[in-house]
Amino acid sequence: MADRIAGLRRRVELALAERVGAVRVLWRRSMQLRVVLSTVAMSSVVVLVLGLVLQTQIADRLLQGKQQAALVQADISRQNLERDLARVDPDRDGTQSTLDDALDRLTSLGSGADSRDAGAFEAVLVAGTEPVGTTSTTGTTMPGEEDRSSGPADVVPPQLRDPVLKGFLATKYVTVPSGGGAGVPALIVGQPVRTAGRNLQLYLVFPLSAEQRTLALIQSTLALAGLALLGLLAGISSIVTRQVVRPVRQAADVAERFADGHLDERMPVYGDDEVARLAESYNEMAASIQQQIHQLEEFGALQRRFTSDVSHELRTPLTTVRMAAEVLHDQAEDLDAVARRSAQLLVDELDRFESLLGDLLEISRLDAGVAELAVERVDLRDIVRRSAETVRHLVDDTATPLLLDLTEPAEAEVDPRRVERILRNLLANAIDHGESRPIEVRVAADDHAVAVVVRDHGVGLKPGEAGLVFNRFWRADPSRQRRSGGTGLGLAISLEDARLQGGWLQAWGETDHGAVFRLTLPRTAGDLLRTSPLPLIPVTGAPADAEPGIHEAAVTTGTALPPPTGEIPATRTGDDGFGDDGLDDDGLDDGGIDGDGGDGATGPGRPGAVSGRGEAR
Repeated sequence: MADRIAGLRRRVELALAERVGAVRVLWRRSMQLRVVLSTVAMSSVVVLVLGLVLQTQIADRLLQGKQQAALVQADISRQNLERDLARVDPDRDGTQSTLDDALDRLTSLGSGADSRDAGAFEAVLVAGTEPVGTTSTTGTTMPGEEDRSSGPADVVPPQLRDPVLKGFLATKYVTVPSGGGAGVPALIVGQPVRTAGRNLQLYLVFPLSAEQRTLALIQSTLALAGLALLGLLAGISSIVTRQVVRPVRQAADVAERFADGHLDERMPVYGDDEVARLAESYNEMAASIQQQIHQLEEFGALQRRFTSDVSHELRTPLTTVRMAAEVLHDQAEDLDAVARRSAQLLVDELDRFESLLGDLLEISRLDAGVAELAVERVDLRDIVRRSAETVRHLVDDTATPLLLDLTEPAEAEVDPRRVERILRNLLANAIDHGESRPIEVRVAADDHAVAVVVRDHGVGLKPGEAGLVFNRFWRADPSRQRRSGGTGLGLAISLEDARLQGGWLQAWGETDHGAVFRLTLPRTAGDLLRTSPLPLIPVTGAPADAEPGIHEAAVTTGTALPPPTGEIPATRTGDDGFGDDGLDDDGLDDGGIDGDGGDGATGPGRPGAVSGRGEAR
């Protein structure tokens, strides 16, 4: 039962959170809604304050008029009673009936035309000096003094009797009981009345039921008028805001379509107001941008055509020169040492020149958007093995341990030729900058993606260099010797190959602590990548020393996956520890954009370089 209640509570909280989130999104996205609600809120405060002020003023005026009329009626009633009781002594026996008769005549006279302003009232005539039904403060009571009163004397409060006994006119607002049990507000006016003996106390009780009904009617009228006014203001503000927001929305829609590549989109221009001038300025800007884009496209097409034509044109003389160089190389045994060395250099440089031409042709095809994919379902471990074999001579020449962790199957629909070219470039790049330290390669997969991570422990990347490493012909250290004889275009081509397959090519580096390069591809061609099976930023330091050469089934420590529970492993603060788990669950399907696209800082106390586009060196 407790689990069911807890589950129901979680569902309610989740539904409430979704509703609140939807309201927040609507509030952020709709300027018209914000303006209308703000107008209604501020208008509600103004209407409420004005209503309270008006109600207070009207109530004060009603009570003031009622009190003035009551005072006039009280003075008339006093004069009538003094005329009727001029020969009556209240202390004599048998005066109770006289007092009742006088009070009846007073009430009948009060219902005449002179009392129409004061309204109906009840009269109370008291002859004693103490509250009715109590004993005198002196301890003695005059005969019949307690009962010498006429009318509902119990409604007269003692606070009102004190000034009247002293001979003053007094008023007080009280609540008197009614027939229905609920109290009715009333105004009591008290004053002394002269007789043949001592003074009597006259109290007139004026019920305020009519004034109460009038105030209730005024309150309901003000409330209805306020609601109508708020509705009217909301409608007016909505219409006015719509007139302003509608052109802005149209401009936003046009700008979005323009940004999507519809360069002919323009804003309609109506009239000569500020919105019209904005539309004219936007249209002029769009026309200028469109012209510049067309010029850049023409220039880019011309540049690509020039690169392609030059590359093709160089094929013929290159073939001729290669044939001559091979003839010289075949006869190198008959040449002296200097000529033999020159022949060897000529062959090596021709190989490099031919590789550069191939890269230029591939770049031109990628730029022109005519590159084709030959997708096959393959196991990336086989591609990694082939790529490692192609760089075996570099591994042997540099005595570099190449550790391959290929224990986990990783089948995916990819273009094997392009993936092999990417891995070959990454491995050659790692060997060139690895300082003969171990290089680790790991393959992993999940339900949606496969990943290959290449990590070296060499010179690494300086802060700020991660944003440059995929630029064409860029080199971190131009004076550094490249054992692989690269052209400076291999990594740029690798990035385009990854993007062409809907994948990411990302890099992380830290000075003197190596670099990590991660290739992530969808398992099914055309799927959208969300996460990578392997972390980008390493979680441990350099592995133990290994023998030079290619070692398969090696357990790589530097690219180890996070714990299966999803916990972040503890990081070390020594010289060999890095301080980030490297997970990038915010990957985008943009061919390598990762995270915030900028340089980052990783590890406790050491700056790192993280490529937001998937850079390598």
